[in-house]
Amino acid sequence: MHTVRIPKIINFGKNALSETQFPKNALVVTTAPPEVSSKWLAKMKITDYMLYDKVEPEPSIETVNKVMSEYKSKNPSAIIGLGGGSSLDVAKYSGAELKIPKILIPTTFGTGAEMTTYCVLKFEGKKKLLQDERFLADVAVVDSYFMEGTPEAIVKNSVCDACAQATEGYDSKKGNDLTRMMCKSAFEVLYDAIVNNKPENYPFGSMLSGIGFGNASTTLGHALSYVFSNEGVPHGYSLSSCTTVAHRFNKSIFYEKFKEVMEKLKFDRLTLKAPIDQAADIVMTDRGHLDPNPVPVTKEDVMHLLKDIVDGRL
Repeated sequence: MHTVRIPKIINFGKNALSETQFPKNALVVTTAPPEVSSKWLAKMKITDYMLYDKVEPEPSIETVNKVMSEYKSKNPSAIIGLGGGSSLDVAKYSGAELKIPKILIPTTFGTGAEMTTYCVLKFEGKKKLLQDERFLADVAVVDSYFMEGTPEAIVKNSVCDACAQATEGYDSKKGNDLTRMMCKSAFEVLYDAIVNNKPENYPFGSMLSGIGFGNASTTLGHALSYVFSNEGVPHGYSLSSCTTVAHRFNKSIFYEKFKEVMEKLKFDRLTLKAPIDQAADIVMTDRGHLDPNPVPVTKEDVMHLLKDIVDGRL
């Protein structure tokens, strides 16, 4: 038997943000500065809320603990994650611990975090992938409103992330017929949007990707990417090369088209400060991504792949 979990309610499409009803005394968590978040909050038509806007990119468990200690006594009715994956992950973990409803609103469209039971936080400076049914949103709101004015680099990194998750999710050994259908459909939407310059379709593709991979897993590309992310490389940027070589290694049906869209997006070559063998050791500890990979992976394989990435052999 297969089980697929998605948020209780998914509001998506034009005007989803302004037409969603938000509870009073909700806690909004975001990375956005006031000049940005104030516009978003006005569009939401939300009233009587609390705001924590100090979530950092690639957040740590310390940030989650700070949010909980500061606001638990104020009895928030719900927690609203408003932003990229960082804001959503803090909202997921905090909401689960506080046992309050979670409303997730992505403002970038790559992680698909609003659809998944996954959460990524840093523990002692290292990114860790967590999975728990408690992290699933009660309400997800997906609106392309946020595409307008988003810096190009963020858009590129986000759509790369969505493409990587969809294609790795399709290949995952944890997948099933339904998740593979969602992942394949997601990549088809994203491929068409990238090749034919239709960025307004990125949010829908990212949402489908989140449903698909979120009920399967990502694989080797993500395992490789974390050593670059730990050195400060944006997650989507690191996946541009990491998932490409992973698809080549796995003989994925997506290899050629994934490589094509990465070339279209024009990412620079990655560099790695850590010695290859030490980086490979770190990758090999990531069983959450390596165990579902369709092909067994050795440390020697990882060293070859990391060398190909830094040498630009994709």
